Formats: sequence, C-alpha cells, structure tokens
Amino acid sequence: DNVRDWLFVEDHARALVEILQNGMVGRTYNVGGNAERSNLDVVQEVCAVLDEIRPRQKGGRYADLIEFVTDRPGHDYRYAIDNSRIVSELNWKPLESFSSGIRKTVTWYVDQQSNWIKTVLAGKGDEARRGLGAT
Repeated sequence: DNVRDWLFVEDHARALVEILQNGMVGRTYNVGGNAERSNLDVVQEVCAVLDEIRPRQKGGRYADLIEFVTDRPGHDYRYAIDNSRIVSELNWKPLESFSSGIRKTVTWYVDQQSNWIKTVLAGKGDEARRGLGAT
C-alpha cells in the first residue's frame, strides 16, 4: 500500500504561524497530521463525500468509477512524518481530523466547479509543475 500522512491546509498554516511566533530559531519542526492513509483509502473517502454532497446523476456510487493504474517507476511507498516535537514543545496539534478536512476540501472543489474546475478542464489553467527550478 502507498501510505501518506494527511494534513488540512489551514492546520498547516496554523503550524507555520506557531513556529514563527514561538519556535526556537534554528530548530526543525516537522508538521504532520497523524492521519496516515493509503491512497485507496483517500480516494474512497473522497468518493463517499461526493456521494453525499453531489450524488451521481445516473445513480451508482463514485467508488464504482475507480480504476487502478500501474504505479510510476521509482515511486515512494510511504510519506509519513514524526510531528512529536511541534506537539510537545509548541503544544500544536491539528484541529481537523482527516475526515473533516477531506469533507471541507471536497466541498470547496464542488463549490468552485463554475470557476476553477471549468478553467482547468478547458485547458486554460496553469499546468506548470512547481518547484523544479530552472532546467
């Protein structure tokens, strides 16, 4: 299974502010959600939320549309982090659970369908990959 640690974006932002305001200069603080899930678990959770807030017009469940593909070569099987230092030293912890964060995220995307999603689907979005620097 491919496992990832998930963290709601607003919790991540709160952690960064906490580190800036109260962290020790030069100290490393790992920010994680203690919400490890397999990729399949994440997709199934997204599908379950969609089933509730935007049922398929032709019936059925979104999970019925899942298609398995071959992993890309050299992929990492696990991305997880030990966030014990930020928890113990700065008393920070995520406010959102995995489920509540996914629900908020999926709801945001559904609500943005007339804006962001249509722009991306029309090929007008900025598909440039970030963080690669000059090649």
